[in-house]
Amino acid sequence: MRRRTFITLLGGGAAAWPLAARAQQRAMPVIGYLDPTSPGDFAEPHRGFLQGLKETGFVEGENVAISYRFAENQTDRLPELTDDLVRRQVAVIFTFASGVFAAKAATTKIPVVFVLADDPVRLGLVTNIARPGGNLTGINFLNAELGAKRLDLLRELVPTATRIVLLGTPTGAFADAALRDTEGAARAAGLQIRVIKVGTSQEIGAAFATFARDRPDALFVNPDPFFRSRRVQLTHLATRHFMPATYALRDYCDVGGLMSYGASLSDAHRQAGIYVGRILKGAKPTDLPVAQASKFELVINAQAARILNLAVPSSLLALADEVIE
Repeated sequence: MRRRTFITLLGGGAAAWPLAARAQQRAMPVIGYLDPTSPGDFAEPHRGFLQGLKETGFVEGENVAISYRFAENQTDRLPELTDDLVRRQVAVIFTFASGVFAAKAATTKIPVVFVLADDPVRLGLVTNIARPGGNLTGINFLNAELGAKRLDLLRELVPTATRIVLLGTPTGAFADAALRDTEGAARAAGLQIRVIKVGTSQEIGAAFATFARDRPDALFVNPDPFFRSRRVQLTHLATRHFMPATYALRDYCDVGGLMSYGASLSDAHRQAGIYVGRILKGAKPTDLPVAQASKFELVINAQAARILNLAVPSSLLALADEVIE
């Protein structure tokens, strides 16, 4: 081969390299990440999601892109945000809580992986746990069904508690179902139940103000993303009012809450990340059964117990996965 021809071919090949690189970048799959809350609210679960992706061979920015949409706890924004992801033709949508219903309404073609605290069959999201059908599947972490267990643990910690306030939200497809299940378990145990529904920070403050007039023995906070985003306010008010309270997620105990029992949200999101990775590799949602959360944890905040003058029984300490001193 003549030297000039060789140089020409070499130069042409070198010029093609950036084009090939750009084509490869364009081919990078995009995950639509639909978050009903605000940036940072689910930082730990998000790390779990990224870990799940990594376990299936995907790393954000290297071989997969993630397009984030945050509703800032404004449920009415979810349809618009979901429609935007659909228009962008993302490869798969991941979402949780109320975002699941927006995703189901927006598309029947793009795969959707969810993390949910209630029965997806009962909510009409899938037809069957083992064979979901349609384009949705995900992780059910059952916190809405663990109400009876949380009540038992609360009564073990506060044996004298007979009057319980159930704190819920006025909106959300599974809010009433979760409250109904817990209320039924409480009445079956002979407890006096009062349900209070709040949807803003101001309403949370007003609810605690009523406790001064009609003081309950304990507080049961329903699993809901809104409450998680207000967990600092909730735990501080419970401490200020000397109110024993139980929560569904350990995040509350990390900011001063007394006790939590439920699925590990970070691990549930890790499981969801694995499902998203499998779909990116070609799996169909209908072939991926809705999985149950695999890790549950009881967390007790001993410091909060001392502030409330509560002696934590040794039997409860022995059951705890973590005791915060």
